[in-house]
Amino acid sequence: MRRPMVCLQGLGAWKGDTMIIRPQPGPQERFLACGADIAIFGGAAGGSKTFSLLMEAYRNIHVGEYSGVIFRKTLADAKKAGSIWDTSFQIYPTAGGEAKLGSLSWQFPSGATIGFSHMQYEKNVYDWQGAQIPFIGWDELTHFSKDVFFYLLSRNRSTCGVRPYIRATCNPDPDSWVKGFLQWWIDADSGFPIPSRAGVLRWMLRDGDEILWYDTEEDSRKANMERFGEDLPGKSVTFIPALLSDNQILMKKDPNYRGNLNALGHVERARLRDGNWNVRREAGSYFRRIWLPIIDELPKTIRTIRYWDRAATEAEPGDQGPDWTAGVRMSITDQGGYIIEDCERFRLSPGKVRLGIRAVASQDGRNVMQVLEEDPGQAGKSDTDALKEFLEGFPVDVRRVTKDKATRAIPMSAAAEHGKVSVLRGGWNREYISELVGFDELPHDDQVDASSGAFNYLNENKPPRIRSL
Repeated sequence: MRRPMVCLQGLGAWKGDTMIIRPQPGPQERFLACGADIAIFGGAAGGSKTFSLLMEAYRNIHVGEYSGVIFRKTLADAKKAGSIWDTSFQIYPTAGGEAKLGSLSWQFPSGATIGFSHMQYEKNVYDWQGAQIPFIGWDELTHFSKDVFFYLLSRNRSTCGVRPYIRATCNPDPDSWVKGFLQWWIDADSGFPIPSRAGVLRWMLRDGDEILWYDTEEDSRKANMERFGEDLPGKSVTFIPALLSDNQILMKKDPNYRGNLNALGHVERARLRDGNWNVRREAGSYFRRIWLPIIDELPKTIRTIRYWDRAATEAEPGDQGPDWTAGVRMSITDQGGYIIEDCERFRLSPGKVRLGIRAVASQDGRNVMQVLEEDPGQAGKSDTDALKEFLEGFPVDVRRVTKDKATRAIPMSAAAEHGKVSVLRGGWNREYISELVGFDELPHDDQVDASSGAFNYLNENKPPRIRSL
């Protein structure tokens, strides 16, 4: 009995007892046919970047000594549902791959291996000293530093007969070194890739921190001889952009995905839907006053929580410096909107912070979940465990912070821009809204952190929507 068709973002067909997986026509096909030493694929969400990277990695699995490694920024990024490791199960079993869960790798009948690893910290590069990696893949290259990329380039070597090469995927990031690296392929004024340059090869030499570019292999060879006395060409590089419209399989299987991109805030929409490399968030662009209407009556809600962003520093008289402990109470309505009902904040010693949170929990009542944000590390866990015990009798949940403040604020910012967030009138409104509008400009952002935490928690634990009859 044949295995079911598992190829979701490449074209697959059975030929006898063998499944043939091939790329979709267009950018995916060009990426997989590319002969460059370094090829970067992407520019927008939904262009089948991750699937393409997985397909490229197993091109040489028939070679017994071949090995490839695909990097994500963190191990959690590599392993989460829908991630590159998860997606690899759609392809590699069809080639006889055996998953090694302990090492997060695949082994193939020839002996070839493809592993998945992370580069969370700069020092992780030294874990690869002495390594020989014929194939290196970077999933979301903009998440890695320039130094990490070029150090691993020195590990891209081979004795198995496979010419060493690098493939990478990325979404637009105007502040990443990758934008400068790809500047020849991107229009400086519009921020969009230049169609006539997509897939065109250029040759690169690196002299210290300076990257030198040449239009032909021969020019790079001459420059290498003149500068370094080496009769070798530079590394060939290209960029192949792709959009959601290039991934016809995904558009057919999930036609609502474009709607998800349309629902993003204006900055993320320009980057992830349109593939624009110039658009960036300016200070004050996360929240605007017009996006935060004040209402006088609370509509019908189906869930309410209060999310705490805690500080443990007690303010001295006249001191404006310490952070605040902020607790934002937020509800989700039966129509899918979000209401910011209240914000409590105070600057107290750790012991008094606990008393303050318990007092607020008593006011909220036992139907309101108190969500505590936990700092990374054992100290953060111990502190949170002690507070949970102190709040015995009240519903409590814990969330660990894994992303930076700006990234955590983006989902709520997008929802506010689309008119899905309102503020219940109260004496706390003025300072609260001023902090949101001044996010990235003001010295304190505790209310923003508590708000984005509350929004993300409600969105992740959203109850079924009630439909009106």
